[in-house]
Amino acid sequence: MKVVIMESLGISQEELAARKAPFEAQGVVFADYPRSSDPAKLIAQAQDADAMILANMPLPAEVIRTCPKLRFIDVAFTGVDHVGLEAARARGIAVSNASGYSNEAVAELVLGMALSMARNLRAVEDRCRTGGTKDGLVGWELKGKTVGIVGLGKIGTRSAELFHAFGAKLLACSRSVHKDAPDYVVQTDLDDLLRRSDLVVLHCPLNDSTRNLINGERLAMMKPTALLINVARGPVVDEAALVEALQRGAIAGACLDVFPQEPPLDPHSPVIGAPHTLLTPHVAFATKESMSLRAEIVFANLQAWMDGKQQNVVQ
Repeated sequence: MKVVIMESLGISQEELAARKAPFEAQGVVFADYPRSSDPAKLIAQAQDADAMILANMPLPAEVIRTCPKLRFIDVAFTGVDHVGLEAARARGIAVSNASGYSNEAVAELVLGMALSMARNLRAVEDRCRTGGTKDGLVGWELKGKTVGIVGLGKIGTRSAELFHAFGAKLLACSRSVHKDAPDYVVQTDLDDLLRRSDLVVLHCPLNDSTRNLINGERLAMMKPTALLINVARGPVVDEAALVEALQRGAIAGACLDVFPQEPPLDPHSPVIGAPHTLLTPHVAFATKESMSLRAEIVFANLQAWMDGKQQNVVQ
């Protein structure tokens, strides 16, 4: 059996070799490739593969359709909106993800973003380095603020736990009521959450119901003092509407780790020049610990599929 690894998994070569070794002892052959966006190259690389491992590299339907031996797609990521799932479904190709690997990493970045904006860290550091003072840059505390979490899955729940530790009040909304949610989380609908929250954190998946979920109309529901944090997927937010709201001062600021297009950003992108923003190039999931855990899950997924006991099933 042949397994192709279509991009780096973010771990050392030593760890990768150690994780491959038990499979190679079973006769599995691995081929590793650098990330590519060229469908023709992807097809050539995966043409004779039985299984494929990738992270957040786009995998178009045309690639899936033209790899005749492919039977398993092992996604080293939580979201799978970058994979041609319908094409995989039509061919009966199993798909698993690495759900859970970045719960801690993403939640901690959310908290870091909130603290950075609340205390004006970028601005006060610049002031300090240039001999300035805090004048005009006195911040605010998380304690007592209302944090609204959109998407109360494992990552959203962990974010709620961290904000709760800081003394914040928690609201949340999801597609369904979470009966196992902590008692300090009040579940409500999206519009109510937007109107009441001082910070709105997006943890929801990208699908037809969440694309442009935060549009001009919903941004107008938010407090003018509110902060929006998006660590979900870029298209969950109407970026043009967000830039316009920031320029008008309709909301106080935005922290964005995800964008309609995967970074690097176009240097002329309007969001780069929007005021009161903290922008990071899709790093929420990326810590040393999470990369190692992700690899562990991915190779466990591969073994489970080989054993006929697929886990972390997407389809």
